[in-house]
Amino acid sequence: MEILIEDPITTCLSPSVYDMICKLGFEARENCDISSIVTQNGEVCWTTITDCVVYTESAQGLDYGGSVRLLGPVCQAVHLHLSSLTKGQFETRYSPGLQWTGVPELFPEMFDALGSLQSLAISLSLMKLTSCLERALADVYLLIGKECPFLLRDLIASEALAQVFGQSVMDVLKVFVGSPCGLNLRNVLWHGFAAPQEIPPKYCSMMILLTAGLGQLLKGYLQQTKFTLARRPFVTLTSLEDLIVFPDVTYEVLSVLEEVMKKSTFILKIMLPYWEVALINFKSNRFADCAILLLVQLETGLRKVFATVNKCPRRLLTAESTALYTTFDEILAKHLNDGKINQLPLFLGEPAMEFLWDFLNHQEGPRLRDRLSHGEISLPEFPKEAANQLLAFSFVLLLRFIDEDLLSVFKEKAAVRALVSVAEAYGARCHPVSQLKKQVLSCERSIGVWPLLPLPEGSEREAQRSEGNSEINACHSLITEIVAELCHHVPETHRVPHDSEHLPPENIKLLSPMLSLILLLIALELVNIHVVLGKNTSEYQQYLRFLKSILQYTENLAAYTSQDKNKWDEAVNLTQAALLKIWTFSEKKQMLIHLAKKSTSKVV
Repeated sequence: MEILIEDPITTCLSPSVYDMICKLGFEARENCDISSIVTQNGEVCWTTITDCVVYTESAQGLDYGGSVRLLGPVCQAVHLHLSSLTKGQFETRYSPGLQWTGVPELFPEMFDALGSLQSLAISLSLMKLTSCLERALADVYLLIGKECPFLLRDLIASEALAQVFGQSVMDVLKVFVGSPCGLNLRNVLWHGFAAPQEIPPKYCSMMILLTAGLGQLLKGYLQQTKFTLARRPFVTLTSLEDLIVFPDVTYEVLSVLEEVMKKSTFILKIMLPYWEVALINFKSNRFADCAILLLVQLETGLRKVFATVNKCPRRLLTAESTALYTTFDEILAKHLNDGKINQLPLFLGEPAMEFLWDFLNHQEGPRLRDRLSHGEISLPEFPKEAANQLLAFSFVLLLRFIDEDLLSVFKEKAAVRALVSVAEAYGARCHPVSQLKKQVLSCERSIGVWPLLPLPEGSEREAQRSEGNSEINACHSLITEIVAELCHHVPETHRVPHDSEHLPPENIKLLSPMLSLILLLIALELVNIHVVLGKNTSEYQQYLRFLKSILQYTENLAAYTSQDKNKWDEAVNLTQAALLKIWTFSEKKQMLIHLAKKSTSKVV
């Protein structure tokens, strides 16, 4: 069993953040007339709301504490108002103002969550609301701006949105979701700092009303400017098929997981309800909700491990506005902010880290947390396969933090052993090196079928004439010699007999062995990529120039042999020049395969 920071932990909110969210908005006791905030028809009276925003004496910034204090009664009035409506009344009054989000169907669910009085359902609703709001605001930004800010706080602070909605309205949003100095509801929830009961329901109600009010303002702006709001399509998770490694989570595994959750020290007791509801959502086929809760709580649990192994227990709490939160970015990094080695990757081991990097970080991967939290994925279409992989990985991770005797009991089940075996054998799939390996294999398969391509009439006579071409013959000779040299660096277990005799002399078939040679070179260099650190700066720059020259050759080759140019003789010249560069570089023993051989010799 792995030892972690002692539980019980009563909150992951630092004192000032806890006061901001849980206390300040309840200090003012006066009642607020709902008719001054919203009309009978659901029109938001923005002046009442914006008047509650307090500015510093210099008028250069917001007084976030003062603003939250004054907005508290307004939020309470809005919450009581929404609680008094039937679902039909809610949809009649507010559905038109919510259409601009592109996902108006989410809001009746949020209304139901408010009525349920279940704090966790309200927290989940607020997470989904902030993600769809962010995406909708980005669509509005693109009416005026070009490159949309990646972060919600930068989006809210942009001049483009102030131009559409007004600066005072954007300042209201800053108080709720746009600054670490304010309530910062989006980040506190999405980064797993807030326990379910720590988010007052009235803030969820207020965010629903603000979103509807923004839609009303946008409608007026579009009518005035004659602009049309274009919604960007959702992202499709295309790379998932390569990441499906765990078998389906069965009901047997789910029943074991329910027991493991109660025993695993990876889970903070105050956060256990999130895990329980994640399982309920998985069983109910609500896979996006399941994934959101799992991702948030994986971050919470990993932050706990991070704080333990790096001996910085205070990092478990939300930071103040003057410091960064400890989020996935830092938790999964190789180094801490002070330059020291992050002990978490060493503690978790390579398979677990590779899974997390594949699913969360690598650009070629699905980047599930980013895409869900920024509203880039359609929630109803979120794939079961992705939720299944997250749940299976989480299960195996939780097993590492339970008592050894109990672990032995759970491992008696074949389904549990199967998941553990898969997790322990996991290898990177979305890392750039893994992507390059796939491309090399794909190219090799493609080149391998070139000899099967049908040739045009008269090609045999052309082939006979080309047999006397000295440049082509020189290329064949060089290819033969270089391949023979490279094959010395292929492990004996991977070698296959290579017939370098009788290479076809036609121009197009010359390129097949040439490109195969380049792929062989890349594959061997890729296997030895770890020794690149053994090169000094000058050698490293020479090596980069060599690789760039090979890249330049392939780009020029593609251009010269394209249908519009069809310059095959020039392609032969290019090939000969590239072969000479490869031969010269190889003769100087400057490749990684040579450096690796030297390193091995030294060790021996």
